[in-house]
Amino acid sequence: MNARTETVLSLIVLAGASLVAGCGVNQHSGFQNAFLPPAARHTPIDLDLDRPPIVEPNVYIKDVPGFLVTAPQMPPRPTRGDLKVDDAERHFAAGKQAYGSGKFDAARAEFDLAIDAMLEASDLNPADRAGYERQMDQMVDAIHSYDLEALGASDTSEAGRFDKAPLEDILQMTFPVDPKIKARVLDQMAATVSQLPLSVTDAVLGYVSYFSTRGHSTITVAMQRSGRYRPMIKRVLDEEGVPQELIHLAQAESGFLPRAISPARASGMWQFMAFRGAEYGLQRTAYTDDRLDPEKATRAAARHLHDLYNMFGDWYLAIAAYDCGPMTVQAAVERTGYADFWELRARGELPIETTNYVPIILAMTIMEKNAAAYGLDQVQMDPPLEYDTVELTALTSLPLIADVTDTSAPELAAMNPALLSTLAPAHYAVHVPKGSGPRLTAALGLIPAEHRASWRLHRVVAGETLATIGTRFGVSAASLLESNRLPNHAAVEGDLLAIPAAARPAPVLWRTAPRRGVAGRTGAHGASHMASAAPSHRAPATRRASSKLHASAGPRAKQAGPAAAAQRPTRKPTMLVAHATGK
Repeated sequence: MNARTETVLSLIVLAGASLVAGCGVNQHSGFQNAFLPPAARHTPIDLDLDRPPIVEPNVYIKDVPGFLVTAPQMPPRPTRGDLKVDDAERHFAAGKQAYGSGKFDAARAEFDLAIDAMLEASDLNPADRAGYERQMDQMVDAIHSYDLEALGASDTSEAGRFDKAPLEDILQMTFPVDPKIKARVLDQMAATVSQLPLSVTDAVLGYVSYFSTRGHSTITVAMQRSGRYRPMIKRVLDEEGVPQELIHLAQAESGFLPRAISPARASGMWQFMAFRGAEYGLQRTAYTDDRLDPEKATRAAARHLHDLYNMFGDWYLAIAAYDCGPMTVQAAVERTGYADFWELRARGELPIETTNYVPIILAMTIMEKNAAAYGLDQVQMDPPLEYDTVELTALTSLPLIADVTDTSAPELAAMNPALLSTLAPAHYAVHVPKGSGPRLTAALGLIPAEHRASWRLHRVVAGETLATIGTRFGVSAASLLESNRLPNHAAVEGDLLAIPAAARPAPVLWRTAPRRGVAGRTGAHGASHMASAAPSHRAPATRRASSKLHASAGPRAKQAGPAAAAQRPTRKPTMLVAHATGK
């Protein structure tokens, strides 16, 4: 076989092999597909199913405390006022503990600190002002209840005489209206010029009728007494920018008695409670109480009334708030929506005493401004008080001051009603009879400062010897010689001798405690007083109409005025003899 033939045969063999391989692959593919199901056609299926229920992530979540499922919130940071309230609570708790142990002096000290802290807190803006006011009310009420039980307000011992304020018994009474006076009063009001707005209602007419008849002496006696303080009060009211007619609040509060007090311990001519007085700068010490100082208390009252007017924008509401407290009036306004005194009165939203307090003041104003029509033009007012003022440099006894000024200790006490005993502290501005100030300043220089609380001064009169003088004052003639270094070892008429008397406890001129039998705190300032009301210048709103009492200095001190002075033997004025020397 030649080469060409071999080549042809090789090509034929390769072509046949290729054909056989291709047929084999196709057969295998057909074999596999024969055992598979036909491909399914995809057609949309419409299923009518209910919406699946909403399942809570945790069916017990409602039982889990809120602080576990909410982000924690930090409590607000306490203010400085809140911290002061905390201090007050600690002092109050300490006071209760001391009270329970029978340590009444310690209890009173802690209670005073508690009230002081609450007053400071008010100026430091506590976060919850309403809560602060409620807490203040509760604390004052609680301390007052302790006072009544054992701390002194119910003490029945008499250290001086107490008189009820003239209007005490009528503040809860109403009077019939005399139809004959209505037209006359309306005409008078129309012709009256007054800084205080005047209104004539049946309540006002009832009090005009009462004060014109059986209550006439109540008006005339207070008017007579007011002469002592009227120029000062009018000056202060003018300086503080409040109506002059507000002088009648002092008449309603105390009858112009500077030492009037109530069972709830509201004190002074303007009847301030201690905490309210402190807000307006009336301080208390072991020796003095500024609430009893007529001028200081008048200025505090004028500023308080000015603040109340700014708060309510109405003088009648301001006067009502002065009586029962701003929170009481504010609560009544918020409950009713009426910022009108007469509307609140008609709805019975104010204490009964307060509902009559404003009409009484309006009646007094109308009557005094038409004095001739009511027989008041014939009232002879007491002359205004005139005095010199000397600032003391050491603790000084009133008897020592009386020795120099030719007055009695009770007379000096009447001129200085803020003094709580016969001792006046250093830096106290003591009032002495007009013209005696320079003499007092010179005489006090004869007594060593450390002895002015006990030593006396005595001017020698004819016939006296060191022995008789010593017997009178309870000291020896030898001590008189030693203290005064007298020439010739004898007293000469006209000499001013220093009497080295031993120090004794200072007698109390008055105490803020009514006698048994006067009206006490019976749970209602009026028939339906709001217990949550914040007290104003005087007692909390839950008290009954207060019995304002006058404490005079000694059993017959009220008569120890010019008449008593006239009964004393007069002394011939002599020059001071500065024989005394300090030891």
